[in-house]
Amino acid sequence: MHVYQGQTIRLSPLPEEGFLEICFDRQGEAVNKFDDRTIGELREVIALLRRERGLRGVLVTSAKDTFIVGADITEFSAKFSRPAAEISSDIQRNSEVFTQFEDLPVPSVMAIDGYALGGGLEFALAGALRMMSPTAQIGVPEVKLGIFPGYGGTVRLVRVAGAATACAWVASGRPSNADAALAAGVVDDIAASAQLRERAIDCLRRAAAGEIDWRGRQARKRLPLAAGTAETADAAAAFEAAKAHVAQTSAPHQPAASAAVEMMQRAAALDRERALQLEARVFGEVARSQAAVAMVRTFLNEQAVRKLARAASKGALPVRQAGVLGAGIMGGGIAFSLASKGVHVRMKDIRKEALDQGLAEARKQAARQVRSGRLSEARGAEVLAAITPQLDDSGLGECELVLEAIVENLDAKREVLAALEPALAPSVVLASNTSSLRIDDIAAALKNPDRLVGMHFFNPVPVMQLVEVVCGSRTSDAAVASAAALVTAMDKTAIVVRDCPGFLVNRVLTAYMRGFLRLVTDGADFVEVDRAMEAFGWPMGPAYLEDVVGMDTGSHVNDVISAGYPGRMPPLANDALRLMARHGRFGQKSGLGFYRYEPGEGGKPRRSPAHDSHALLQVLQPQGRRAFASEEIVDRMMLPMVLEASRALQEGVAGSAAEVDLAIKLGLGFPAYAGGPLQYADWLGLPEVVARCDRLRALGPAYDVPAHLRLMAVHDTRFH
Repeated sequence: MHVYQGQTIRLSPLPEEGFLEICFDRQGEAVNKFDDRTIGELREVIALLRRERGLRGVLVTSAKDTFIVGADITEFSAKFSRPAAEISSDIQRNSEVFTQFEDLPVPSVMAIDGYALGGGLEFALAGALRMMSPTAQIGVPEVKLGIFPGYGGTVRLVRVAGAATACAWVASGRPSNADAALAAGVVDDIAASAQLRERAIDCLRRAAAGEIDWRGRQARKRLPLAAGTAETADAAAAFEAAKAHVAQTSAPHQPAASAAVEMMQRAAALDRERALQLEARVFGEVARSQAAVAMVRTFLNEQAVRKLARAASKGALPVRQAGVLGAGIMGGGIAFSLASKGVHVRMKDIRKEALDQGLAEARKQAARQVRSGRLSEARGAEVLAAITPQLDDSGLGECELVLEAIVENLDAKREVLAALEPALAPSVVLASNTSSLRIDDIAAALKNPDRLVGMHFFNPVPVMQLVEVVCGSRTSDAAVASAAALVTAMDKTAIVVRDCPGFLVNRVLTAYMRGFLRLVTDGADFVEVDRAMEAFGWPMGPAYLEDVVGMDTGSHVNDVISAGYPGRMPPLANDALRLMARHGRFGQKSGLGFYRYEPGEGGKPRRSPAHDSHALLQVLQPQGRRAFASEEIVDRMMLPMVLEASRALQEGVAGSAAEVDLAIKLGLGFPAYAGGPLQYADWLGLPEVVARCDRLRALGPAYDVPAHLRLMAVHDTRFH
């Protein structure tokens, strides 16, 4: 018999008189989370507990495989759109429910199995005692959404685990296992899942009998750190160290970690009520930041895109054997990524040197994952053994999918696939890893063009999460399903895009890079451009990026994709990429590009200035060198990207703003705090985007606002 039965919580008596159990059991879902409904039901349950006569203790459990995974992030977008003061008031009202639980006049024991993350750990910290299974994980990952714990987690962690642990957990967002949690004092004991409940009940009995000082534990969380003690001296040192570490490691324009540590230091000197008020106030300010809005939107985009990928994969048969045509670094990376997920791979090339390079890349990736602990040595050896190098077509007919990853040349791709097609069963899917050539153009050489689908991987393949699944005008649904399912099985993100020059990511990148090339022609110093864009949040500036990609490759891709959109991407008379390539300055692979490179520690190229680059580029700068404000550099780089992304969405190249933004973020490293080109446009406001573009119209068609975007601006609508 239940004392209370809600849609997310039930309250039931335990066999021993005076003990009640709060069980989180969200109906119709696999996990528990703190949404408005759950908070409301918890408030009702606590009111019942406070009126319960003869109550001696409370056990808190979960009926799911996990404890509580955190807040319901789908509610964040609406909540965070309100003024900071309203956000603070709302978070404080919810936080008060946890405080009411903490102030119950009886002991409480939290039995944690699976995950207790975010609000789940914050609620557990409100309990008097915590027990955890050996396989459970706990943590406060909110910083990964651009925020920090707001239900008392920062306040209680400092008092329970100490300032150093609290700062490390909050600022990193990384989860901790049971041993680490026990060592930090965040949990009081560890018990196997099968014994967790009974051990927790026994702990509750002992606390109720006075054998455990649970009142002292709860009282400690209500007090500030004692001034003038060794504890406060240690805390002061920990806070200062944490602030220095966060300043060095935090990504640009993401204020959550630094704001949290600063706030925790101030809150440590306050009693619980005032500390919680401070936490709520600063939370409201951070929740209104660009980073929080964008990173929450990115999380929601990821959920939406996963659903779309599952839908696109419907009906696909599993791929147990795959062929990779073309070895080298890209082919080797693809082969390793497939083999690491249990696919047997036949890697073919016509040159032994290329096969050796592909195998070397696979071995390098395996060794890297063994060093990081992601693979055991035995498993690494199994993965490498699943890759069969070959110089002929033997066994390719037994594969369910064959992926072409040869040189980016249309005639070569057509020739290789057309020659292979007769040897394959009709059910075998053909895929191309082209980055710039149209799938329809490649498919023209096939008798059955419907079997060809694009699978555009990004380099380095084992690291990059995105794969564009490219659907040509004649690509079958079955081919798309096979490709999307295989990408998902590789633990990567599949985004289905329509065939067009450059598809989605490289098309948008080309608009961005052309903005850079025009800046250089107009006299900008490429070093200053890199500095401005890295300060904006990009992992590397455009000149450095082209050095990494390779000037010959970057120039070729730029030419091919630009040719597909001659109206707004006309041929460039003064092209810095072509100039560099003509002089043999290919970037990192040649040791010289915009910058100079020498072997560094661990084989990673070390960048240094190449002063002769400026002299070389002067031939492209008829007006000579001149300085540009960082704001102008950013606008001239970012606005063409925004416009091209909006055109791709309008044309149906991708099906939603979520897919566009996530593809650009995963494929190009778009700054996390800005979310993606369309989210960035939403943040600026489309009227402001149009106004900025209009001010730059004299620079050419790259800044011409398409009619659909101008109409959206008139009505002040948004992409998200």
